[in-house]
Amino acid sequence: MPSDTAVAAAQDALPGASEKAWEPKVVAFLCNWCSYAGADLAGVSRIQYPPNVRIIRVPCSGRINPVFLLRALQNGADGVLVSGCHPGDCHYISGNLAARRKFALVKELLRYAGIEPERVQFSWVSASEGGRFAAIIEKVIDQVRKLGPNRKLVKSRE
Repeated sequence: MPSDTAVAAAQDALPGASEKAWEPKVVAFLCNWCSYAGADLAGVSRIQYPPNVRIIRVPCSGRINPVFLLRALQNGADGVLVSGCHPGDCHYISGNLAARRKFALVKELLRYAGIEPERVQFSWVSASEGGRFAAIIEKVIDQVRKLGPNRKLVKSRE
């Protein structure tokens, strides 16, 4: 599982950190078997999608600790995407269904804390859906762009 330092390093590598025009920074946690393979297919197929997303490959979307999502927002990400296998296609039987349950709870926690729940998105992408992956990334970036910079949960960098 990714450590806090891996999440922070992925965010620090995001383009646009030193530029004046704000662009959203998105961290994407992708299942190794389906979503990551879909992202790889998008790259191999030269399908264009916004470059301001950083991907963290995880064994299964069900193994993502909800704290990772909150830490990504706390460490400066403007949005987070979690993507896993389609229901019924999980290589670990029901990991993606567990992820969906965790995701629903995180959305409620964000709402309770006064943070826009739209900053965290969940999707299903299979290994053969490179075009769908690119479309989801564009949709997430557009939604986060409309919300503006994340200022509510970010810890100061002093």
